[in-house]
Amino acid sequence: MRPGKDARPAGTEQTRRLVLAGSEGAVQRCRDFSRAALFLWHWLPAADEEQLAVSEDVLLMVSELVTNACLHAPGGPRELRLHWDGARLRVEVADASPVPPRLLVHGDPARPGGHGLRVVDRLARAWGSLPEGRGKLVWLEVPSPLDHQRLDRRARSN
Repeated sequence: MRPGKDARPAGTEQTRRLVLAGSEGAVQRCRDFSRAALFLWHWLPAADEEQLAVSEDVLLMVSELVTNACLHAPGGPRELRLHWDGARLRVEVADASPVPPRLLVHGDPARPGGHGLRVVDRLARAWGSLPEGRGKLVWLEVPSPLDHQRLDRRARSN
């Protein structure tokens, strides 16, 4: 497979997990871990601007979910999970707080904080949270940026 050209075959699933202990350095560790997974799954290096934009969006959303766990969950995030099935990427962040995340209705754009879930809400195809043990799992899903490349190649060959 050439990086950035071909997606993993449909039905081929892979999950990568990063166990975390505390908040210190968690955001950067999770971004680095996610970036490495995107290279492994051929999202990076990006073949075009669309693929690069989606990959950068994923890294931003990982940062936002992990930051929320650092700020609002006792002990910070417990684990980052990335699940890639060839068609979509699911990002999950587990933490010890049972309180589900809340999208602020009208955040003040001039004030710091409270905007991360708004970013996730706009960039992800879907997101939410589920109880997990005594805490929760906050998840988001992003469609593959590799799909549009296959459609573009198919249209050019016709």
